[in-house]
Amino acid sequence: MTIESVDYTTKIPNNVNLAEDRQVLRALESWHPGYIDWWMDMGPEGFQNAEVYLRTAISVDPKGWAKFDYVKMPEYRWGILLAPKEENRKIPFGRHYGEPVWQDIPGEYRAMLRRLVVIQGDTEPASVEQQRYLGKTAPSLYDMRNVFQVNVEEGRHLWAMVYILQKYFGRDGREEAAELLKRRSGDADKPRMLGAFNEATPDWLSFHMFTFFTDRDGKMQLESLAQSGFDPLSRTCRFMLTEEAHHMFVGETGVGRTIQRTCEAMKAAGIEDPSDIGKVRDLGVIDLPTIQKKLNLHYTLSLDLFGSEVSTNAANTFTAGLKGRFQETKIDDDHRLESATYPVLKLVDGEIKRIDEPALTAINMRLRDDYTADCQRGLDRWNKIIDKTGVAFKLELPHVGFHRLIGEFKDVKVSPAGKLIDDATWNRDSSQWLPSKDDGDFISSLMQRVVEPGQFASWIAPPRVGIDNKPGDFEYVKIAA
Repeated sequence: MTIESVDYTTKIPNNVNLAEDRQVLRALESWHPGYIDWWMDMGPEGFQNAEVYLRTAISVDPKGWAKFDYVKMPEYRWGILLAPKEENRKIPFGRHYGEPVWQDIPGEYRAMLRRLVVIQGDTEPASVEQQRYLGKTAPSLYDMRNVFQVNVEEGRHLWAMVYILQKYFGRDGREEAAELLKRRSGDADKPRMLGAFNEATPDWLSFHMFTFFTDRDGKMQLESLAQSGFDPLSRTCRFMLTEEAHHMFVGETGVGRTIQRTCEAMKAAGIEDPSDIGKVRDLGVIDLPTIQKKLNLHYTLSLDLFGSEVSTNAANTFTAGLKGRFQETKIDDDHRLESATYPVLKLVDGEIKRIDEPALTAINMRLRDDYTADCQRGLDRWNKIIDKTGVAFKLELPHVGFHRLIGEFKDVKVSPAGKLIDDATWNRDSSQWLPSKDDGDFISSLMQRVVEPGQFASWIAPPRVGIDNKPGDFEYVKIAA
């Protein structure tokens, strides 16, 4: 691999030699004011003048790619950064398997690839919009800094996709880049393209669940695009994954710290029964059954992001060499899938069964199965936190047919245990499985902002280690007066 240095002399930091690509540089510089307007309008509400201890990418060398310092978010150096180029890289799947990767887009694949880039690009600003009010209820400066770090990096990921659009798609790309700044999460007239990115993020447990479950979907999608035969997209996504890892860390540890605080408070108060919700809530913490309900919600919303289990669109992008499978190069098969099968969960005569489908059309199902396995590893770590405190409770992923709006199970009702149920049973029992308004109101009542360095809200435990190994009382955010 060769490590390209990052040029910080231009308005847009980059390692793609923008200084000599004047047409693309002009296009990006003309897009930049609209981006800043969007950030000021839809970015973190009330904190644009705060000095935040953020990491900024200064290299794409895995051995040391970021530096930490205080910066005001509108002055953050959003840049165009691609992972190091792999010499002699070959297309790892599809009908072009084994051919040299493309540095330009084959004409027959332009429309298909543009759609992939636009959908990925649309998710990046959407999550910033969803999370824009969280600073006002942050449980600590540590957590406040974390949401802002996630936000600026999602902003940089938008820049990454816009560069691909501007560089390789001409006028169509410029128009798509402009539209990315016009859509709004949850807007009735111009919503974001995917359902989970139009949901509200009303509290910090929702944020931590989102960054655990929905950003993990992002990881799976980026991993698939990182396999692409179109090398600039592959390199873009590979570096995005470097940043995405922190977002999932924020989610997993955020939920883990919430669980830890709840269990510690229960033990200190002598409460043995996790289902004694009233007594647990009186301690100023979030009860474990409600955490399970929030888990059920965010997991199932994220499952819908994978699309239909059987999909000709997914087969077409795979065959074209545009979007592969999770860790494609580690899979032991022919990477063409012309005669292979894959088991898919389907409704057959009123029962849920696994049916072998052509592996090409079951690409989404395979990626979703990989996602579920990755989520389960996180749940295992959360359950170890509970086990260590001696509380008798276990968090579980619900059945993939539960609470679905897209795919094989969208027209039926399925319990978290995987049992097909009728509407009457769903209407009676769904409040035990999904957060109710009362649950939301209780969680919201705990969302009181804590801004004293080293102090944390009652419902969440401190982290074991500070960001950049800073001490517990470090002032991660200097809030403007």
